[in-house]
Amino acid sequence: MASSITSKPFLGATKPSSYLSSDLQRLSFSSIHISIRPRIHKKLQIQAAGSTFGNYFRVTTSGESHGGGVGCIVDGCPPRIPLSEADLQVDLDRRRPGQSRITTPRKETDTCRIYSGVSEGVTTGTPIHVFVPNTDQRGHDYKEMSIAYRPSHADATYDMKYGVRAVQGGGRSSARETIGRVAPGAIAKKILKQFSGTEVLAYVSQVHQVVLPDGSVDHDTVTLDQIESNIVRCPNPEYAEKMIAAIDAVRTRGDSIGGVVTCIVRNAPRGLGSPVFDKLEAELAKAVMSLPATKGFELGSGFAGTFLTGSEHNDEFFTDEHGRIRTRTNRSGGIQGGISNGEIIKMRVAFKPTATIAKKQQTVTREKKEIELIARGRHDPCVVPRAVPMVEAMVALVLADQLMAQYAQCNLFPINPELQEPLSLNFPRFEPANI
Repeated sequence: MASSITSKPFLGATKPSSYLSSDLQRLSFSSIHISIRPRIHKKLQIQAAGSTFGNYFRVTTSGESHGGGVGCIVDGCPPRIPLSEADLQVDLDRRRPGQSRITTPRKETDTCRIYSGVSEGVTTGTPIHVFVPNTDQRGHDYKEMSIAYRPSHADATYDMKYGVRAVQGGGRSSARETIGRVAPGAIAKKILKQFSGTEVLAYVSQVHQVVLPDGSVDHDTVTLDQIESNIVRCPNPEYAEKMIAAIDAVRTRGDSIGGVVTCIVRNAPRGLGSPVFDKLEAELAKAVMSLPATKGFELGSGFAGTFLTGSEHNDEFFTDEHGRIRTRTNRSGGIQGGISNGEIIKMRVAFKPTATIAKKQQTVTREKKEIELIARGRHDPCVVPRAVPMVEAMVALVLADQLMAQYAQCNLFPINPELQEPLSLNFPRFEPANI
């Protein structure tokens, strides 16, 4: 469809003299119609605002807390990868509500269905559609919140931005939308594990004032079974009990507390990340900070590194018994110059106390009237136990996306074996899909 520009005489313009030709007079008084062929540059096209993540391994999520359900579209997944709903369900079960007394009591099975992109147990390379229905909504719990804003919640800012919001369950601001992250994150983790032996593991390292001491978890050997051995997802049994007790204490008072999730990446390929604006730590920070309730991000030594001198903080290089360049320490957190160096990638993500609590608070209504509010509904007294698979998912999505970018740019042609390593030392052997 062509666009048009119409030109009309200026106000106050005088009538042309009589000696002008009739053609010029018609030109002066008639509108000039100019047709322009549409030419839309890709950079000017607007994508779905805030609901799509990734460039090569791309995920778009949809759905709300009290709508029909939550889902996602995964685009760019490599073909011929064995994949089933059971592969996704493991992490969805770790994320789901109602799994223990220290999480929200909302009862959802979070059973996923794959509607496209998988045929006869393997991915086809086309978009993968995953959907999880909502089955335990209680919209009447949000009657008060339809007129009043919950302190430190997204209620007010959603109204400020859109002029309208989904009241029940907080709509898209609810942590229920993370289903659309955890499902594709499970796919990304499978790709990373099978292609390059990369593992992404997260665990709770702090709940309120209960802080797991540095060095109490061996990042070279910690396993998923150790993390999943208790309901708070801390691999240290002694501190896990202290964390659970802290959550129980605030839960019975109708209050909430926050905490920290530590995430590590083992066997990350070297070379992931790009200067200058797409540094790997910048991509990871954006990814995890997009999760609900996040308030801080650290990589490697983080803020504690500011207390050291350069000679104390630098990671000295050495050559190991296999002839690989390594670092003796890892204060860089596995990333230098925005690019992975092959060491363990370590990050910490801070989560604030849950905003919705059952204690009386001062707030205002949509009509700007000051009132007291006691929020109802079912909410986590501490979000960090369920945030563990969410953090893993976002980190895995970044790494899968960066792996594809690295392969496309730097491994399409033969590498420089003196300086570079293959992204995968062996051709991936995928385990049979659970059909």
